[in-house]
Amino acid sequence: MIDDIKADADAKMKKSLEALNSAFNKIRTGRAHPAILDSVMVNYYGQETPLKQVASVNVEDNRTLLVAPWEKNIISAIEKAIMMSDLGLNPSNNGDAIRVPMPMLTEQTRKEMVKQARADAEQGRVSVRNARRDANGMLKDLLKEKDINEDEMRRGEDEVQKLTDKYIAEIETMLKAKEEDLMAV
Repeated sequence: MIDDIKADADAKMKKSLEALNSAFNKIRTGRAHPAILDSVMVNYYGQETPLKQVASVNVEDNRTLLVAPWEKNIISAIEKAIMMSDLGLNPSNNGDAIRVPMPMLTEQTRKEMVKQARADAEQGRVSVRNARRDANGMLKDLLKEKDINEDEMRRGEDEVQKLTDKYIAEIETMLKAKEEDLMAV
């Protein structure tokens, strides 16, 4: 039973890391990266559809993304969706594909993005701690029901705490790497 609780906590903590990773991918650096456009939704025949389902997104050079739609008639809808997104990007349409240049980041913009990265990392830490709290609550419930003894509960809490420390350290590593990436000129 303790192993099941630990495995459940581990799975929740992994999901927290994955969510943080996707949040970090949305924070753009000065370089072009296809994951920046993952949150863009295109009106495709009246249905909101993720951009990557209606077009391929490739890095043309360090500062430009090339969006090639699979159907030429939706090129204007894709261009409009990129403009309307909160990413601050200005796409240009050449009839066959859309080029999305990445604007240069000012120092102020970089600092704002670092703040955003720190807030996302804190959200990840809170999520990991919530998983720990849930696991410890389940262990206490097992103790109340006399399914485990106090020593087993303490051992389980220690194992869950080690998992928590591991994932928090991983979040710190990810945050440090993202900050360095954002502040690099």
